[in-house]
Amino acid sequence: KTTLVNLMMRFYELDAGRITLDGVDVTSVPRRELRSRLGMVLQDTWLFGGTIRDNIAYGRPGATEDEILEAARATYVDRFVRSLPDGYDTVLDDEGANVSAGEKQLLTIARAFLARPSVLILDEATSSVDTRTEVLVQKAMSA
Repeated sequence: KTTLVNLMMRFYELDAGRITLDGVDVTSVPRRELRSRLGMVLQDTWLFGGTIRDNIAYGRPGATEDEILEAARATYVDRFVRSLPDGYDTVLDDEGANVSAGEKQLLTIARAFLARPSVLILDEATSSVDTRTEVLVQKAMSA
């Protein structure tokens, strides 16, 4: 799994064969462009000090408020954010200590969802999310 991701992202070059994305050989696409078309959410989450809104919007600078909310609703982030006293204006520290591990994972999934990559790789990205929410997120991703 890791090897395939590394080859798709062109961290390593292929010795033989080829990988295509939408019918285009990935080796013919500049790395920067290729990587902008791929999204990856890992088990280990990465959040930064700022609001929940800002953490989601990081996935696509210039996203509108409606697009941020749409991504949050699709990934079931909206459900827990609305229960917070400051909602989307809740400030997270660098570790995201004021939200649970499952909520952190949902935030990073919302960020990736907002970016609208051609390929979204979820590497155990829902391991801290309850089973029901995991199924709902998978359905949202395939819609």
